[in-house]
Amino acid sequence: MIKVNFVTADGRKFEAHGKAGQRLLELGQAAGMPLEGTCEGQMACSTCHVIIGADWFDRVPVAVEDEEDMLDLAAGVTRTSRLSCQITLTEDLDGIEVMIPDEARDMQGR
Repeated sequence: MIKVNFVTADGRKFEAHGKAGQRLLELGQAAGMPLEGTCEGQMACSTCHVIIGADWFDRVPVAVEDEEDMLDLAAGVTRTSRLSCQITLTEDLDGIEVMIPDEARDMQGR
């Protein structure tokens, strides 16, 4: 199992465990994080925007141009912002810290 440490905008911390090959979006949603994922991971929106901990950012694959374009539409983007639908869990990411931006919106009310 791969441990992911989610930090909400108000500083609450949640530990979740996923499997290698699982998308970060899916794990976050299962853990109750406010990650909408309106496009269901098709990289056609930015509602699954997260901020990767600075110490972890270099361990995730580089964002492709289409993801960068979608991040341009997200609120509160930082240097370490990513779309959680584009991050696949691997053993190298065990213990990763992922912040949920203050601007996160979850239309499903989670």
